[in-house]
Amino acid sequence: MSDVDGKGSRLDLREEPDGILYVALHGDMSEEMMRAMMAALRRVAESGREVLVLGDLRRAGTIPAQARKVAAEAMHTARLDVAAAVGASFSVRVVVTLTTKGVQLLTGRSYPLAYFDSESEARAWLLAQRDALRAKGRPVA
Repeated sequence: MSDVDGKGSRLDLREEPDGILYVALHGDMSEEMMRAMMAALRRVAESGREVLVLGDLRRAGTIPAQARKVAAEAMHTARLDVAAAVGASFSVRVVVTLTTKGVQLLTGRSYPLAYFDSESEARAWLLAQRDALRAKGRPVA
């Protein structure tokens, strides 16, 4: 799925066979794009699978306050088990990390978040985290 916000930005969402939800942001994140991403998280969670997100942020622009607010509000009904980001700039890392910490404080649910230079490293880490969740017998749904 791809959402274009009319301003040249695009969000690509793809559920992959290995259980990873691939999210690629091209340009700035709009409120509508954030809603689409949160809806995808809910769909994966409702399927009973672990919610593993691989964020490709190599072409990401800004994540404005309104989009961050949508994320914070939506995370009360969405679940995220593990997240990995690839290619995030320093400023995007700061915004994503602060938003993540804020959401975790508001919801009382924490999840691992890690940054990587390569997609292959991020995928390997996500799958290892998934295996660790399963080994612990952590309830997913």
